Amino acid sequence: MNQQDTARVWRLQGREAGIHLYLSGVEGEAGALLGTRVNGLPLTLSIVPVTEWIDASDMASAGAAVIQVDADTPASIKRFERLVANAGDIPVIAAAYEPPLALVRALLKMGAHDVLPLPLTLDDLETSIAPLAQQIVEKDQQALARSSRLVSAVRARGGCGATSMLTQLACRFARNEADFGREACLIDLDVQFGDVAFQLGLQPKLTLTDLLEAGTRLDGEMIRSVAIPHASGLAVIASPAEVLPLEAITSDQLLAVVEQAQRTYGTVFVDLPANWTHWSLSLVARSDIVLLVTELSVSGLHQARRQLDLLRDQDLGEVRVEVVLNRLEKSLFKPVRLSDAETALGRPASYTVVSEPAVMAAAVERGVLIDEIKRKSAVARDLDLLENGLVAALGLER
Repeated sequence: MNQQDTARVWRLQGREAGIHLYLSGVEGEAGALLGTRVNGLPLTLSIVPVTEWIDASDMASAGAAVIQVDADTPASIKRFERLVANAGDIPVIAAAYEPPLALVRALLKMGAHDVLPLPLTLDDLETSIAPLAQQIVEKDQQALARSSRLVSAVRARGGCGATSMLTQLACRFARNEADFGREACLIDLDVQFGDVAFQLGLQPKLTLTDLLEAGTRLDGEMIRSVAIPHASGLAVIASPAEVLPLEAITSDQLLAVVEQAQRTYGTVFVDLPANWTHWSLSLVARSDIVLLVTELSVSGLHQARRQLDLLRDQDLGEVRVEVVLNRLEKSLFKPVRLSDAETALGRPASYTVVSEPAVMAAAVERGVLIDEIKRKSAVARDLDLLENGLVAALGLER
C-alpha cells in the first residue's frame, strides 16, 4: 500500500492466476488467510466499499473472484450482477453476512458459482474453490504459454564459453526488446559456479536464494526486487552467493521462480548447470528453445551428441534444440570441420559464434558488452544473427 495514496481502495496484487477477494474489510480468519494459498492457489485482496464499482478488467488476471454483497444495499447487488455479466469465463463467488435464502437464490440465478457466509473461513473457501482449482491452474498455464517465452542454455561440457555467450546474447536481446516495450530476464541457475552477474559487472545484494526461500510470498514485485537491472535493459537474477548442492533445490521451487519471472518479464533466459538434475530437465521440457552450446572439437561434439541422446531418452525429443558452435576458429587448417560436426551430431549446427578471445575476455574482465570493447566485431555479428534467429523462432514481432 502506498502511504501517500489517499484513494479509498488499496490492492495487494500478483500476476499469477489465483483467488482475488473484493471485501469492504477483513476480520476473523480471513485476515490470517492473506499471503497463503487456497487449494494451491494464491490469495490476494482488494479492500473496496460494497457500493463502489469494480472494473471487470481488474479481475482479468484472477482465476476466480470473491465479491462481497450487502443484502440491504440494492446497489451492491446490482454491482454483483453486472460483474458476473462482464466476467467472461472467470468464476465469481458471492460473499455476504447472514445471507437470506431469497438473496442466495437470486445471486445463484445471476450466475454466482457459490455464495459464502462472511466472515470468510479457510474451510468454506477451500470447499467452494476445490471444483475450480484444476481448471484455474490449466487456464493460467495456457495464458503463461501464450504470453511468455523461455530460453534455456545447456553446455555440452564445461569451459565452452556458454555463460559468456549467453550473457552477451541476452543483453543484446533485452536492448532490442526495449524498443518494443518488452522486457527480458536472465536467471543464473548454475547454483554452484554461476558468475553471470560478475561477467556483467553487477554486484547483487539479493540472489536466487532469496526467491527460493520466499515460499508463498513469491510474486512479481519480489522478482523485481531481487533482479538487478543492467544498462542494456536486461534484468539479472544472480546465482546464490554460497555454493548450493544441486539436490538442495526442488523442481517446485525452481518452476515457481521461473514461471513468476516469465509473468513479470515476458522472455526469460536461464543458464543451466553442467550437471543434469530433475529440475533442470523439467525446465528444458518447458522451454520454447534450448541452446546447446559446444565447441568445434572432437570432445565438444562428442559431449554434445551425448546431450542430444539424453534429451531423446528422456522423451524430450520434441523440444526445439538449437546447437551453437561457440568459439569457432577461422583457420584453413582446422582439425575438425563444420561437415564433421554435422556427421558427429547427426544434424547440422544451427549457429556458429566466432572466436575473438581478446574482445570477449576484455568484456568479461570489465563487465561490459562486447560493443564497448570493439564497435564492429565478428563475434558481435554472429551474436546478432543468433539473436535474430531467436526472435523469429519465438514468434516475436519486431
